Amino acid sequence: MDLERPLAPHPYEMLPAVPAFALSSPDITDGAAMAARHAADGENVSPALTWTDPPEGTQGLLVTCFDPDAPTPAGYWHWVITDLDSSVTTLDAGAGESDIALPGAAFHLRTDGGEFGYEGAAPPPGDRAHRYVFAVHALDVPTLDLTPEDSATKASFLALFHTLARGVLTPTYQR
Repeated sequence: MDLERPLAPHPYEMLPAVPAFALSSPDITDGAAMAARHAADGENVSPALTWTDPPEGTQGLLVTCFDPDAPTPAGYWHWVITDLDSSVTTLDAGAGESDIALPGAAFHLRTDGGEFGYEGAAPPPGDRAHRYVFAVHALDVPTLDLTPEDSATKASFLALFHTLARGVLTPTYQR
């Protein structure tokens, strides 16, 4: 059931360019298929993420996962963590389960599916492989002054004006 629509552009190619820093994971690989463990109809476990060398001046971090290939006009937000302290360099697998699993003052914003935490990959059955863009945004502020009720889109918009650099991993998933 390929929905026969053009491939959406990579979301960060449409924004002003910023330097990159290293983002890695023992669970996901850039350009490779993601295990069902990280899918909504699998175990729905957020992957472990590790980053190195965010730029000098980083005061806070924003972590996101976005599916630009979702059959909607605006893609689909699967995970947003805000107010992550700049000293944090890793998130363990399952950190997306709840705010309790997050360090310090960090908290989850609601996904497009209404969850406060990680919402695993869930492309329509039979559709082409979707890209899941995991990003860690190094910010020049410690907080974007968001509340849990603010949208992922609002977080992304505000981060645009404060992002010093970004680390990105883009695995795929298909059902």
